[in-house]
Amino acid sequence: MVNFLGTPKIETERLILRKMYIRDTQAAFDHWLSDERVADHRVNAPHKSISETSERVEKVISGYEKTDFCYWGIELKHNGVLIGEIDFYNFDSSTDNCEVSYSIGHKWWNQGYGTEALKAVVEFGFKHMNLHKISGSHNMDNPASGRIMRKVGMEQEGMIRHMIRNYKNQYKDCAVCGILQEDYFHNNANTESCILKIG
Repeated sequence: MVNFLGTPKIETERLILRKMYIRDTQAAFDHWLSDERVADHRVNAPHKSISETSERVEKVISGYEKTDFCYWGIELKHNGVLIGEIDFYNFDSSTDNCEVSYSIGHKWWNQGYGTEALKAVVEFGFKHMNLHKISGSHNMDNPASGRIMRKVGMEQEGMIRHMIRNYKNQYKDCAVCGILQEDYFHNNANTESCILKIG
């Protein structure tokens, strides 16, 4: 059974994963939600106005009332800049499985932040929430996201043709990846925790 803990603050070497706040609206708009380069790998169109982002952030904030809502803003520890988001969703009570998704602002791509954030929430999901399996998917034309998933132990389990249709009305083939709790513990038995602090 999943042990839902809401969205506690998680600290890693370079990041703080935390709840989103209204004050994050401008950063979310500027850093990833309005950027076409990021939107190319998402389903939704880039935001054209700050009001779109404000509505989205308010919806996220209202979700924190529920313990089964796990949605973190990704903040750089050294300067407090919000650079992205990561969340668990689609919890299945019959299997204790869920999915994970994340977005990082283009300015911070290829610096290991996505891997660090995903590694932390996967560890949190298995060690503290008792999830059975965590799955994720990425567009086949976004191999960098696939590398992030592989670095945390997720394996590609297949490819689904035309799994999504993006805001440009283009169908995208997606790779589906996953990791089981038992495999995570087996592969990380002698690995130091990447989480420095929770809560």
